[in-house]
Amino acid sequence: MKTIRLTMAQAVIRYLTAQKVLIDGELKPMFAGCWAIFGHGNVAGLGEALYQVQDQLPTYRAHNEQGMAHAAIAYAKTLNRRQMMACTASAGPGAVNMVTAAAVAHVNRLPVLFLPGDTFATRLPDPVLQQVENFHDHTLTSNDCFKPVSRFFDRITRPEQLLTSLPQAMRVLTDPIECGPVTLALPQDVQTMAYDYPEHFFNEKLHQLRRQAPDQRELEDAIALIRQAKKPLLIAGGGVHYSGALEELDALVTRFNLPVGETQAGKGALPWDHERNMGTVGVTGAASTNALAAEADLIIAVGTRLGDFATGSRALINPNAKLLCLNVASFDAIKHRALPLVGDAKLALALLEAGLDGWQPEGNWIEKAAQLRVQWNHSVDVATTDRGTNLPTDAEVVGAVNRAAGEKDIVVCAAGGLPGELQKLWRTRFDRGYHMEYGYSCMGYELAGGLGAKMAKPDSEIFVMVGDGSYLMLNSEIATSVMLGHKIVMVVLDNRGFGCIHRLQQFCGGPGFNNMLEDCLTVEGGAPKTDFAGHARALGARAEKVGNIQQLEAALERAKASPISYLITLDTDVVNAAEEGGSWWDVAVPEVSPREQVMEARRRYESFKARQLQNI
Repeated sequence: MKTIRLTMAQAVIRYLTAQKVLIDGELKPMFAGCWAIFGHGNVAGLGEALYQVQDQLPTYRAHNEQGMAHAAIAYAKTLNRRQMMACTASAGPGAVNMVTAAAVAHVNRLPVLFLPGDTFATRLPDPVLQQVENFHDHTLTSNDCFKPVSRFFDRITRPEQLLTSLPQAMRVLTDPIECGPVTLALPQDVQTMAYDYPEHFFNEKLHQLRRQAPDQRELEDAIALIRQAKKPLLIAGGGVHYSGALEELDALVTRFNLPVGETQAGKGALPWDHERNMGTVGVTGAASTNALAAEADLIIAVGTRLGDFATGSRALINPNAKLLCLNVASFDAIKHRALPLVGDAKLALALLEAGLDGWQPEGNWIEKAAQLRVQWNHSVDVATTDRGTNLPTDAEVVGAVNRAAGEKDIVVCAAGGLPGELQKLWRTRFDRGYHMEYGYSCMGYELAGGLGAKMAKPDSEIFVMVGDGSYLMLNSEIATSVMLGHKIVMVVLDNRGFGCIHRLQQFCGGPGFNNMLEDCLTVEGGAPKTDFAGHARALGARAEKVGNIQQLEAALERAKASPISYLITLDTDVVNAAEEGGSWWDVAVPEVSPREQVMEARRRYESFKARQLQNI
């Protein structure tokens, strides 16, 4: 057996460069790059190894470890998990900074490889700088924080352990069911240790999407259940995108006149103007879709785990409706007492279409769906029109940005009130035109996520919509976007605080407290007004502040023409959200309070809880 002597770090990087994927007939690297912020825990080991392969595996320097990991996650999401990136940071705070991003990837089931430096395996120089010592367990390090937010975790304490660990890491990263973040903690001394690795370990490996056909009995049961339905509603989730099942979904719902609602992750599965697309579903869903969900006798959930935002915390859907759940993961397919159909969406949807020949929903149901769709689209037109208000609403801003976006452009968002307005109001015909991180809804994802989306789709204009609160949490990758030449257009909506939670606080009977800057503890004179445009210019971007929607529309044209990242900021209304659409969300209200407003909110809460219990 021929061998090659490499350090452990060199072997990791050589193995990553050997992983390939076939996309549209073109052979591409599975790992499109490695994000790195070096420190004493990874600079001499992984840093040296990455330097040797810059032409095959580019190394991208970021300004914040969490931010670079968000960019890597957004890259994989934009490419439907077909390609991915790795991230490395030094032992200690640099590594732990990535833990939040690992949770983002875990919840959203997106692949990213974390390679955090770790403390010395030999322990000879202990305790070293930035080492977290545990009094009762010397095997624990701060990198153990990655364990609950990783799909696969390993600590490589011997170079030869890579021979079994790396194949398992790739299995998880590319598996349609287990897909998610992988963490390989790499002690800094072991990174530099050499071993005679078999040459065949580094042979090129081609990864292809595994498609699991559904069980024949489950398929027959699913077809029988659908045939009994008179008022069905299909809910399309993110799994439709990851399976590449867009054509099969279109064929099924068109042939059988199935109304379709989309989740946050599923949005774009059908073009917005498709005659069967009713809009989105749930807490921040379209009035049309939610009305159908409350009356449907069958919900066909495809590629979604039906989280609380999609189901209105289980109080939205008709409690007498039956539920069929098509999902590649049995873990998700059995949720909500559903009849499971476990399998790949692309395969299973085609089989359902073939098995349903001659079936149609009730005629009145088809007509009702069509009428509700027309009414909802009119509501969107009204909500997104410039009404000349003193302070523009989020809906008006969404409308302006949407009108500026081209056919293949992408909007990126993650947290606050904007995800709700965008889910209801953003219109896209491009299947990847809507990029929402709403599994973890991580504040700070937006700007870095926009960078990752641009790297994945360089020919698309990326519009990042972000509130002032989320912008202030994590904005450093604006400088990275300028440095790397990956232009993004940023629209910062400044309502002087955490407006979304302020509204939720008041809905739950509370007074304005600690969410808006005017309601929190400050020195005399209050919190300063942030100059977002000035800040973005300081990071190298072009920027301007506008005062109304008309000015915003003109600024968006200048932003589109700019060769570098461009930020536009405007003051917005904190109170008013789009009135149409939406449903209840289970946010617990105190049973006892001296405030009558809270007690009134509690009574309202209990009425919804009663409906929720019917769906348990």
